[in-house]
Amino acid sequence: MNVRPHDPERAIDLDLVRSTENAALAAWKWFGKGDKNQADAAAADAIRGMFQLIECKGLVRIGEGRKDEAPGIFTDEKLGTWNEGAIPAAIALDPVDGTTLTAKGLPGAISVLAVTTCENPDDDPRNLFPAIASHYMEKIAVGPAVAESDVAIQMDVPLEANLGIIAGQLRKRLRDLVAVVLDRPRHQAIIDDLRRVGCGVRLISDGDVAAAIAPSLPDSGIDLYLGIGGSPEAVIAAAAIKCLGGEQLCRIWPKNEEERVQLLTEDNCSEEDLQKIWAVDEMAQGDHIVFAATGISDSPMLRGIRYRDQHCITQSVLMRARNRTVRLIEAHHDLERKTIRIESTSKETNL
Repeated sequence: MNVRPHDPERAIDLDLVRSTENAALAAWKWFGKGDKNQADAAAADAIRGMFQLIECKGLVRIGEGRKDEAPGIFTDEKLGTWNEGAIPAAIALDPVDGTTLTAKGLPGAISVLAVTTCENPDDDPRNLFPAIASHYMEKIAVGPAVAESDVAIQMDVPLEANLGIIAGQLRKRLRDLVAVVLDRPRHQAIIDDLRRVGCGVRLISDGDVAAAIAPSLPDSGIDLYLGIGGSPEAVIAAAAIKCLGGEQLCRIWPKNEEERVQLLTEDNCSEEDLQKIWAVDEMAQGDHIVFAATGISDSPMLRGIRYRDQHCITQSVLMRARNRTVRLIEAHHDLERKTIRIESTSKETNL
C-alpha cells in the first residue's frame, strides 16, 4: 500500500476500529455477569490479538490497571508486529472504559483507543502521549464553540465565571446548560454550585472518557464535563477532543498526602508539575492522531452491542485529527462466521 509520508495513520486506522470492535465483543460475554476483571481481561486479550496483525511498532504510553490493580494493557508494553518498516506509534487505550458498568449491565461502557504515529521512522513515540504519574486529574472539558472563543475557560477561576463563558458562546441561559459529573462524594461541592446557579447536572457512575468527549460531539445534549477522574482517561479523551476541535484542561490531583509524597519523590514530579495545567495540544501532540471507540452498552456517544437475525451489530466511531474527520461505523457480524483473534492463544475464536 502506498501511503503518503505525511499521512502514515491511514495504513492502520480501520484495523484500530477492528481492535475496539473485538474488545467490545469479547467484553460483552461478561456483560451483566458481575465480574469486571473478567470483562477487562477478555477485552485486553482481544486487543493484543488484533495488534498481532497490525503493521506498526506500537508502544503503549497510556495503559490501564494501575488504579485498581485490574488486568489490562500496561505502559511500555509493545503492540503490533514490530516488523522492519512498520509504522512507529504511541498508543493510549482502555479495553473497557466502564468495567463496573459492564459487570452490572449498565449503560455507558465503551472500548477505546487512540494512536498517534511518528512522521519519521526514527522518531521516538514516547514523546507523543505523556505518561501522567498520578492516578487522578482535575478536569474541565468543553466543545469547539467554546474552545474557539476569544475568552478562554480557566482552571482556577470561579465556576460561575466559566459557566458564563460557556453559556455566552453557546447562546444559552445558565439554567439551560447541562454538565456531566462523576457521582462521587468528592464532587458534592461542584454539584451544589452547578445546581445553585440553575444548571442541569447529569451524574454518571463511571466511564468518564465518553463523558469528557460528549461536549465536543454534535447533538450530545452535554455542554461541559468537569470534576476529578482518571489520568489515563484524560489523555485518551484528549485525543478524541483534539480530533473534534474541543478543549480539555487538566491538572494532577493527588488523592491523599501519601500519593503527593510519592509523586514528589518516587515519580520525580516537582511542585511546578503538580500545578501544571495540561491542555489538549500537550496531551495529544501532533496531527497524526487516530481515535477509535466501540460501544459495549448504550452511551451518549455510541449505541451498544445488539443481536438481530443471527448477526451481532456494533457501532464504532473513527476520528482523525488532521482533517477532523469523524466516521460512524455500523458493522454487522455474522455469528456463524465471525471470529476474534486473541493473544493468549494466537488463534481465532468464535463469538
